[in-house]
Parts: sequence; C-alpha cells; structure tokens
Amino acid sequence: MGCVNGALNCNNVSNNSSSRSRVETVSPAKNKSSRISHNLSLSSILTNNNPVQQPSSTSKMNTRDLKSSSELDLDRPNPEDYLPTGSIPEPHPKLRLSDLLDISLALTEAAGAIVDDSFTRCFKSNPPEPWNWNVYLFPLWCCGVVIRYGILFPVRVLVLTIGWIIFLSCYIPVHFLLKGNEKLRKKLERCLVELICSFFVASWTGVVKYHGPRPSRRPHQVFVANHTSMIDFIILEQMTAFAVIMQKHPGWVGLLQSTILESVGCIWFNRTESKDREIVAKKLRAHVQGADNNPLLIFPEGTCVNNHYTVMFKKGAFELGCTVCPIAIKYNKIFVDAFWNSRKQSFSMHLLQLMTSWAVVCDVWYLEPQTLRPGETPIEFAERVRDIIAARAGLKKVPWDGYLKYSRPSPKFTERK
Repeated sequence: MGCVNGALNCNNVSNNSSSRSRVETVSPAKNKSSRISHNLSLSSILTNNNPVQQPSSTSKMNTRDLKSSSELDLDRPNPEDYLPTGSIPEPHPKLRLSDLLDISLALTEAAGAIVDDSFTRCFKSNPPEPWNWNVYLFPLWCCGVVIRYGILFPVRVLVLTIGWIIFLSCYIPVHFLLKGNEKLRKKLERCLVELICSFFVASWTGVVKYHGPRPSRRPHQVFVANHTSMIDFIILEQMTAFAVIMQKHPGWVGLLQSTILESVGCIWFNRTESKDREIVAKKLRAHVQGADNNPLLIFPEGTCVNNHYTVMFKKGAFELGCTVCPIAIKYNKIFVDAFWNSRKQSFSMHLLQLMTSWAVVCDVWYLEPQTLRPGETPIEFAERVRDIIAARAGLKKVPWDGYLKYSRPSPKFTERK
C-alpha cells in the first residue's frame, strides 16, 4: 500500500513538473484538458489498484468523484465560445406549403397542375382498352360492328320512331282537348311521358335494375341523385314521372323541355343568369308544398360527372326544410360508357353512341330518406347525403365545385382566396 502511494506521489510530482514546463507554451484550453486527463488517470489508478477498502474510504472516494465530476463540468470548454458570432445557425420556424409555393414559381405551377389534374379527371371519359389486338379476335370484332351498326341500330331507330308516333298521337289530343279537366290531363300526360322514356331505354337495349321501394307523390319531399348523363333523367322517369330541375338546352332537346316536359312540372334555369337562381328557388319552395305535384328530382352536382367521382352538392335542395330521398345511379361500362361530356359531344351524338352499342347496363338504388338533424347546417346535410350516395354507388368523393367545369375563377379571385 505504501509503495502504491509512493508511486502515486512520484507520478504526481512528475506530472506537476511537466505541466509547469508546458504552461508557457500551451493555450488555456489545452491546459484545462491536460488537467482533466490528469484527474481522470489518477481516479482510474485509484479505483483499479484499491479493490477492497474500508467503508469510510469508499464514502470519501464517492464524494471525491462527485466533486471531480462537478469540476469537470465547470472546466469543460464550451465550443460556442470559440466560434465567431453569426456562424451558429438559428432554428428555422415551421415551414408551410404556402411558404414554399410563394418562394418557388416551379412549385406553384406543379401544385396547380396536380390540382387541375385531380379536377379534370372527374370529367374525362376513359376509353376502353382495345381487345381486338390479334388475328383471332379481329374477325369477331368486325362481325360485332356489322351486327351493331347493320342490324341493331336500324331496329332501335324503328323502335324509337314507333314510340314517338304513339306518344305524339296520344299526347297532342290529351294536351289540347282536356284543358278543362286539369287533374285527368296531368295524369294522362304523366303516363305518356313515362311511356316515351321507356321507348328511349328500349332503343339502347337498356338493362336497368331498380333496388328499393318505388318513389311516391308526397308533399315536403325532394329526390336527389348523382349525375352522369341526361339519360339519368330518362332512366328514372320511365319508372316515376319526376319534375326535374335542369339546365335549359338548345336545339330539339330545348323544344322538348319547353313543350312536353313542361307538362310534368319541370323547372328550367340558365346557369349564366344570376336572376334565374332566385326564380328557381321560389319555384322549388312552391313545388314541394303541393300534394298533387309530381315528385321533385334534383341533380345537386349541377353537371355531369364520369360516374367514377362525385363533386360537391349544391345546398339549394337541402335548405328547403323537407325530407331528402337519395338516389344512387351506377353504370356498368362493360358495353358502353354512359358519361356525357357536353363540351365535346352533342346529345344527339351521345344517343347515337348508346344506340350503336350492345346494351346500357345500370343499377338504381332508392335509398333511405334523410332529414336535417338538430344543429346541422344545409352544407353539412348535403355532405352527409353525398356520403350515402357515394358509398352505395362506389364513387370517390372530391372537394371540387362542378361549376368550375364551365367557368374557371379569375386570377384575382384566386389570389384573393
């Protein structure tokens, strides 16, 4: 034990003398580090060479180690004291997407392209994948073209022509000769409208499955459905004579709107006229109050969507204070895509496409009526009904306004938003 202490004393003396000789040449930081290493080596020698000691010496060593550790913390150099001012980076604030878009024009354009793509895909018709790609299938495809255009199409035109002849020969006398008996006239006109819609569906070889109870005429209720094409109205109308809210169309479709469909209580509007909205709102409230009026049908999306997505519902149908009956429509694209892109195709060409296909396959679900819940706003009510329709028809919800399809907002309006 004495030899160890003597060795330690000798080491201390030699270390002290060597450290004094280096004081003049070593910087203060190096002097501190040498003292730290000297203390560490001393404590390691003591702990390694004295495995068995008295309790009193152990407590002294513990206090000595605590003092040495506190001294080490005080003597440890701070790196920031040796760095020039301004070289230490300050923590950045939390970045937001809007900050990045304001900084980079390329990011702004890229984000706009993504948004535009997610919006325009709701109104695109995806062409079917070609299957007549080899020498075995191509002759079958040619035979199908001959059958569809050479046999089915003429037969369907004949069926539709016969339907129009029957309809007009009955509708004209009823409309002009039974003006004195309003109740009977409306009943017969309602049946005739359902008849001509059935001829239209037959001209496409429509295979339509209806699920749920058939709608009935009751006051204080309105029916809402997702919108894919104008044939949505024809498919629903052949079962029940609805009074529909529809955009005013030009040509022969507009002629039918102003004459035949006017008899079932349909309401027309022009989306470019702001005054039409107030007039339509008044007509809607007056129509739902009548017990003898035909059921009111509204397509709250306001435009045709490609039956894969559903855009925002307008709140007009959900703030009338009446029961809302959802209707979900889903088309099967196995033979033809029923989506009507009115910006690229006229309704006559759309009908021609349907009449030259094999068949139009569709499912219609009459869903559970919904009412406004306590504390629920009309916008929340519309969103809840949209969830029900989208879940039943298997549609994807997107947070876009369908009116943007016809008129994009101005750059000033977008920047202000």
